[in-house]
Amino acid sequence: MNIKGDKIVVHKSAEEVYKQAENPSEFKSFMPENTEKFEVTEDGFVFALKGMPEIALKFKEKEPFSKIILTSAKETLNFDLSLRIENINEQSCHVQFSFDGKFNMFISAMVEKPLKNLIKSLTEGISEN
Repeated sequence: MNIKGDKIVVHKSAEEVYKQAENPSEFKSFMPENTEKFEVTEDGFVFALKGMPEIALKFKEKEPFSKIILTSAKETLNFDLSLRIENINEQSCHVQFSFDGKFNMFISAMVEKPLKNLIKSLTEGISEN
């Protein structure tokens, strides 16, 4: 299952966006309003949206000012949440969130809509903060 968010322009430098996103406590500002839990962990964070189970993420890959990949902290789940950042100029950049997971058809059907909503909310959150 692959879900790509909209590629948007953020009126911050790629470095500013990257530094905010690489800090788990700052990542909270991107999260949707229906976030019921957000806790920073040693290598990432745990969050829960209203009516959904907790999701634990840890940093998998960081490429300064261009890419951050978070992966499931639980070995039973196989997915990545990625943030791509492309510099436009000193005051703005393109950003795009994407989700890539390996789920069976039943789970995919169940989580597709909530994941699309999460990607949309993260995209809106990063553009506003």
